[in-house]
Amino acid sequence: MKRLMLGNQAFARGLYEAGCSVVSSYPGTPSTEVTEEAAKYDEIYCEWAPNEKVAMEVAFGACLAGKRSFCGMKHVGLNVAADPLFTCSYTGVNAGMIICVADDPGMHSSQNEQDSRHYAMAAKVPMLEPADSAEARDFVKKAYEISETFDTPVIMKMCTRVAHSQSVVEEHERVLPERKAYEKNIAKYVMMPGNAIRRHPFVEERTRKLIEFAETTDLNRVEMGDTKLGIITSSTSYQYVKEVFGENACILKLGMIHPLPEKLILDFAAKVDKLVIVEELDPVIEEHCKVLGLTVTGKDVLPLEGEFSQNLIAEKLGVSVPASRKLEESLPGRPPVMCAGCPHRGLFFTLAKNKCTVLGDIGCYTLGAVAPLSAMEMTLCMGASISSIHGFNKALGAESEGKTVAVIGDSTFMHSGMTGLANIAYNQSNSTVIILDNSITGMTGHQQNPTTGYNIKGDPAGKIDLEALCRAMGFERVRVVDPYDLAQCDAVIKEELAVAAPSVIISRRPCALLKYVKHEKPLKVVCENCVGCKSCMRLGCPAISIKDGKACIDTTLCVGCGVCKQLCKFNALQNQ
Repeated sequence: MKRLMLGNQAFARGLYEAGCSVVSSYPGTPSTEVTEEAAKYDEIYCEWAPNEKVAMEVAFGACLAGKRSFCGMKHVGLNVAADPLFTCSYTGVNAGMIICVADDPGMHSSQNEQDSRHYAMAAKVPMLEPADSAEARDFVKKAYEISETFDTPVIMKMCTRVAHSQSVVEEHERVLPERKAYEKNIAKYVMMPGNAIRRHPFVEERTRKLIEFAETTDLNRVEMGDTKLGIITSSTSYQYVKEVFGENACILKLGMIHPLPEKLILDFAAKVDKLVIVEELDPVIEEHCKVLGLTVTGKDVLPLEGEFSQNLIAEKLGVSVPASRKLEESLPGRPPVMCAGCPHRGLFFTLAKNKCTVLGDIGCYTLGAVAPLSAMEMTLCMGASISSIHGFNKALGAESEGKTVAVIGDSTFMHSGMTGLANIAYNQSNSTVIILDNSITGMTGHQQNPTTGYNIKGDPAGKIDLEALCRAMGFERVRVVDPYDLAQCDAVIKEELAVAAPSVIISRRPCALLKYVKHEKPLKVVCENCVGCKSCMRLGCPAISIKDGKACIDTTLCVGCGVCKQLCKFNALQNQ
């Protein structure tokens, strides 16, 4: 049967058909749906791990036991999982193991624009790169074959456009391979120096064999057209090239992006008059071609940053761009804001009011940095808020301790915050950490985490008690506040900043978008009481606006949280 599928959905279908048995991932846009879709197949065990390092180690353990396994993450998640990646390249696998990494050119939902192909090169593992949904499904099967044939984990690199675009996929039956018996092999799997030094030559020989494989595999294909122009490309760039040039160019489409073939590229180059490399982000293919002695056009005309498009490629390569219309530039901007009723809003408002220095973290609460709250001054990576406040306060001492806090979400805390918190307890900085517990992993679409009490399928699971955990880690001062209660938040934050001791504040209120949350009726504006002071606008709530000099509430957005009501001195905002 043929179906229209998202790239991530097709990837999951490939896992099912290829007989994958164990999936462990951490949610991260644009990779999240691979694991969510895989969890719909009862034949596959799926879980959300606390972080990507754990997910990769779980997948390694499962392949070691003889079952095909998978772990998925976004590009910055591969940074977290780099430690096991580089070493399981040495150990190799038993059953097949696939690592999905989804890059985010254009940084639609990411803090950097790194190119994950460098990880494949550095770790010396093969990487495949599908260009559409059908290839996502097909390449999974090929990746498991490569993994088991060459004794290696295999990285499959997705990107935002391939992950979140749809194309036709033909479904096939699941084929469950025979379980590979686990055999004790200390020399292969115990990577102490004496064993690891003997595995390195195996990795180098494997790379040589993979280069030979890359020369003939149908993962790489040549499409002949007008020989005046030859284009080497991959992934979503291939789709753009086809739309711009069609049969007016010869194309070498690379589906295996590491290691790259040599003879195949040289033979292709010999057939064309001019050679162009079209690839998003870094010049990986381009540099490889230059090492082979080829003269190419690439990053001298195409950008190093951002997503490509059909029009961009046409413009940069001298093809007429189709006429089009742009939206009027006079349209007002619409910056991202926290949702109406977001539990983080009241907490950030209180921090801004108290002129706190706020070291932030990764999550939807990072929007606390934008106007009008402007209440966050640093965001680096998962868990960095807690480690950074310790260093910040150790550097400045009393100058910063009474006015600086770290904020981190519940899921992010479980991901990477605990070790930073242990450092504060152990090395005793006078730091105040605020855990924003909205009872879910919010930014990536409401995935469960170890603090929610439910697993990926919504079944009851082990639940970590944040208060007990913080106390067990050495914190005597652990407070819980309701972020809808501004007076309580203000009092507790002032108290904890004033105390010369490390402390944790847990700001607890479920995400306003969770289906089980029962909202109050929308507030109403008593116009005769409203003086147009705009105090309510300081919250940046999208449900509140000013019309004809008076506050106006959008009842389709307002959830009746009452935070704005607490700011109004004239009783103009009331419950219905």
